[in-house]
Amino acid sequence: MTKREKQSANARSSRTKRQQPVAATSEGDTDLSQRVRRMIDVLAQAYPDARWELDFTTPLELAVATVLSARATDSRVNEVTPALFSRYRTAADYAHADRTELEDLIHPTGFFHNKASSLMGLGAVIEEKFGGEVPNTLDALVTLPGIGRKTANVILGNAFGVPGIVVDTHFGRVVRRWRWTAEEDPAKVEQAIGHLVPREEWTTLSNRVIVHGRRVCHSRNPACGVCPVRDACPSFGAGPTDPDRAAMLVTGSEKAHILALSGIVADSPDN
Repeated sequence: MTKREKQSANARSSRTKRQQPVAATSEGDTDLSQRVRRMIDVLAQAYPDARWELDFTTPLELAVATVLSARATDSRVNEVTPALFSRYRTAADYAHADRTELEDLIHPTGFFHNKASSLMGLGAVIEEKFGGEVPNTLDALVTLPGIGRKTANVILGNAFGVPGIVVDTHFGRVVRRWRWTAEEDPAKVEQAIGHLVPREEWTTLSNRVIVHGRRVCHSRNPACGVCPVRDACPSFGAGPTDPDRAAMLVTGSEKAHILALSGIVADSPDN
């Protein structure tokens, strides 16, 4: 038996010993809380260094990058922002920007006309109402052009260290798949998860769940067979349960670590 065959056999053997997927329909509050705690602990092992994936050094840069990330990938935004941040360093710079120049710089992120308007408006409000400094409260942040509740929580948690739950499409989809909540409205999802998770863990959990949704728990074809939280997931089986097939679906820099947790050595890009 080859090394790869042994790894696959061991993974299958391990899986047969696990408990059956959680029957969430009969799950009480206490059982749910305990399951959530187990999953949070496993996520911490799987993604110990998870962070918000937009590059920034100041609250203003994070606010700008997050505005640009609407309907654009983080990697595309990160390609654009070095030149942008070098040219525009303060809120006043954005407020008084030459629109054509600004649009040219942010053009690759798409919807550049609307985004330029948001950034210029963002700079003007920060300059006029907040003395040129990005505010550090939710109520104030959501008054800024282009900043909704999700973006405000991104800024609070990652730039100011104020706990916040970031309900983007990945987060909402994943926690519903885990049956932590059945809510669809982002504000209600935020509230439901806030009751389940200690406040000091909100930001870290948000980053880990979002990374997990991007790397493993894909919308259409989740990598169930190598998912770190599969033992506690009521939706186990939504994607391939065979470790070899599932391993091919995992993406990102964490791939080798995620596969190692399932006893698989990622010795090639196709493993």
